[in-house]
Amino acid sequence: MVGRRRVLGLVVGALAFGAVEPLAAQTFVNVLTGGTAGVYYPLGVALGRIYGEKIPGIRTSVQSTKASVENLNLLQAGKGEIAFTLGDSLIAAWKGDAEAGFKAPLDKLRGIAGIYPNYVQIVASKESGITTLADLKGKRLSVGAPKSGTELNARAILAAAGLSYADLGKVEYLPFAESIDLVKNRQLDATLQSAGLGVASIRDLSTSVPIRMVAVPPEIVAKIGDPFRPGVIPAGTYTGQDQDVPTATIPNFLVTHSGVSDELAYAMTKELFANLDQLAAAHAEGKKITLERALDGMPVPLHPGAERFYREKGLVR
Repeated sequence: MVGRRRVLGLVVGALAFGAVEPLAAQTFVNVLTGGTAGVYYPLGVALGRIYGEKIPGIRTSVQSTKASVENLNLLQAGKGEIAFTLGDSLIAAWKGDAEAGFKAPLDKLRGIAGIYPNYVQIVASKESGITTLADLKGKRLSVGAPKSGTELNARAILAAAGLSYADLGKVEYLPFAESIDLVKNRQLDATLQSAGLGVASIRDLSTSVPIRMVAVPPEIVAKIGDPFRPGVIPAGTYTGQDQDVPTATIPNFLVTHSGVSDELAYAMTKELFANLDQLAAAHAEGKKITLERALDGMPVPLHPGAERFYREKGLVR
């Protein structure tokens, strides 16, 4: 069901050994992710498990959401402690871009870490005849949940290609799994999904019907500018994809808010990087998270607790 929320209760924190300061008993950490068919969710489940097991006095939950835009608004309202977000959504939130879904600047947002890049992945059924961005004209396309990070990416890509929603035959605003179901059932021709490589939803579609990945050429990416960068979906990422496909990438970040204590923000940052193996086991995109790139392009101020961790590691002076 569209807009459905799933809250997964995770392990109550047990005794842990380390240098983090004890937190108040039963400190609650809600991890804000995305749809269950995306990459944020399995990584968020792993992160919630890590925090519950490694940080003393922590009780965690993982919330499935519409992803970036909703996550950032929830953080500003104090309804989560850590969230996944796309970089362009984070920039828009900090500025207070109403068109992007932020009525005022979200001034409570604070950075934890840069993680892995999202890839704009436009997948069409082969029978639709879509081979280029121009071919989307008059076709039925799902662009992600309304004003989600994916939908903001869709607007940017289409505009750079000289298209708008008015040029499409039909626009659906659906999460990943629902979009895939409609392509399978021939009710949609294509879907644009901004996610890590090997996202479960597109893997599902590629094993069900013949697909074609639609390229986003470097010149289109250049028209959009920061924080979009050219990237490639490697051949073999999905069943039937036998060639590399150029596309756009956008960095992902983990963020918190200023109301989170310095001790908790420090512990969340520390345990993130102390347990990268568990994130890599949860999803292949977790292998791309590195301490060395954690501060690259961070568009909001670091939380003081996170800054303390990076200072200890020599990344902040």
